[in-house]
Amino acid sequence: MIAAFTTVIAAGASLAAVSGGLGSAQDPGNGIGSAKANKAPRPTGPPPRLWDRNPDSIAAVGDSITRGFHACALLSDCPDASWVTGANGEVRSLASRLDIPKKRTWNFANTGSRVSELSQQMRKAAKQKPDLITVLAGANDACTDRTAQMTSTADFRNDVRTAFRELRRVDRKAHVYVASVPNLKRLWAEGRKSNFGIGKEVWRLGICQSMLKDPNSQDKAAKDRRTQVHDRVVAYNRVLRAECRKDRRCRYDGGSVHGYRFSGSQLSKWDTFHPNKKGQRELAALAHRKITARGEAGR
Repeated sequence: MIAAFTTVIAAGASLAAVSGGLGSAQDPGNGIGSAKANKAPRPTGPPPRLWDRNPDSIAAVGDSITRGFHACALLSDCPDASWVTGANGEVRSLASRLDIPKKRTWNFANTGSRVSELSQQMRKAAKQKPDLITVLAGANDACTDRTAQMTSTADFRNDVRTAFRELRRVDRKAHVYVASVPNLKRLWAEGRKSNFGIGKEVWRLGICQSMLKDPNSQDKAAKDRRTQVHDRVVAYNRVLRAECRKDRRCRYDGGSVHGYRFSGSQLSKWDTFHPNKKGQRELAALAHRKITARGEAGR
């Protein structure tokens, strides 16, 4: 047995000497290990695009701002002046800046809607299979008759998550631009400077009383109420940012809408609260800069 085993080993050694061995230095390309290392990688294709800087179609969801409320007439929507899909030349909407034809734009926003209605709007938007969906919602969750009626941060988060789940159930490819909730306290401070005549009466009708009630009062109760509303809006924006970051095809505006300092000349003459055409133009410009920016997907 030992002699036979020795003979086999000797024969193997001779063969290795003649052939250069399996994977030897003389012929590394013929070795088993080398063949495995040199094996062509499997074709994987390009990685999925996380952001489309040049969409060919666009759908809008949200509230009165995206409907152009009070941008053209008293107590009326004016979609033609919408910052997203409007065709008004003074506004230069996001769609026009992106050279998207009117037939490839849809506006599913509703005046007065809260984030709880966002999932329904998202579903309608997703069915159109747009390249981009814009979201500007949340102001009405803080704009209530009393602060106790404001949407809780937890409910707001659940509503936003539900909206994203509904979107992805219908359309996994659409990109989403999420704008921050405007600074309602800033709008109150700016609006009350020029709030006279019909604008004053509109405020008295009950628009956003959690913030706008007794607009000139500086007593502690009024200040505390406005601070409470402001803090809730800040919390909403944290939620929007966090939930957007979970979606690989979502881009948050980085707080640009909330941080924008609207001037009186950019607010509606009918309520000095909603953006007029000049204000809508600024919203479009903010969105366009963010959407076309490089290297910011998912932030």
